[in-house]
Amino acid sequence: MSFENTLSTPETTTTTVPTRTAHHRRYLMCKPSHFTVNYSINPWMEPSKPTDTANAVAQWQKLHDLYLELGHDVELIEPLAGFPDMVYTANGGFLIDGRAYVPKFRFVERQGESPAFADWFRAAGYDTVIPEEVNEGEGDFLLVGDIILAGTGFRSTGDSHREVGEVFGREVVSLNLVDPRFYHLDTAIAVLDPVQGTENGGPERANIAYLPGAFDDASRAILEERFPDAILVSDEDGSVFGLNSASDGYNVVISPRAKGFDQQLRDRGYNPIMVDLSELLLGGGGIKCCTLELRGAK
Repeated sequence: MSFENTLSTPETTTTTVPTRTAHHRRYLMCKPSHFTVNYSINPWMEPSKPTDTANAVAQWQKLHDLYLELGHDVELIEPLAGFPDMVYTANGGFLIDGRAYVPKFRFVERQGESPAFADWFRAAGYDTVIPEEVNEGEGDFLLVGDIILAGTGFRSTGDSHREVGEVFGREVVSLNLVDPRFYHLDTAIAVLDPVQGTENGGPERANIAYLPGAFDDASRAILEERFPDAILVSDEDGSVFGLNSASDGYNVVISPRAKGFDQQLRDRGYNPIMVDLSELLLGGGGIKCCTLELRGAK
């Protein structure tokens, strides 16, 4: 579906905002049945703070049900006891055109998740690739049009950028993260149009939003050159995981605390929808962390 909106100013002039199209998506999710924080592998995790598993499940369920209401398909992987971070399925792989690149987690606490994800991909018919290099799936690899944006600095290694490029035969653009709060690329960049589309008859362009302060100078220069029309999100919105969001090209699911980002999206013709995952943020994850896109195969 395509949507076109108009914005009126006090002077009664009318500005047409770009037409946005909602695309059907398939997602892999994992119910946080075993969610807790009993170790710390990122700055958000404080084992001394109490967690509420029932609340985590309830919040996650709202996200799951929203995807279904929006017409998307949601597949589920069985949660494994002893792996509370398995709810963050975005780290469980990177999938394009029926091929699945399996994660190789940096921290031992998560390494037992990889075989479970690999088994799920094989059973679902994906050509499943076991990596040699440390990588954390779609947490650090984002498909934007025909290119792969790849993050490094805290989790996935630079060598994994070479490897993912070889696996999928696509251009890889490496970006260096420098703020430990934003340890995965998907906490600092939101892909708003997962496939390139035409805006009001203009040239094809993929849209992103990003947090400039999460990157080093060289990476910011790359983003400015390649995405001159990107939405630049404030530190205030970034620090509440506002960018850890999921978009189908029109509907963008975001944190209710990202007030500025909400308005920026509306101004560009997107439809922001608020879902509170504050309980899961205690583990260092948000909406996108809980959402792995399944491309190809069935």
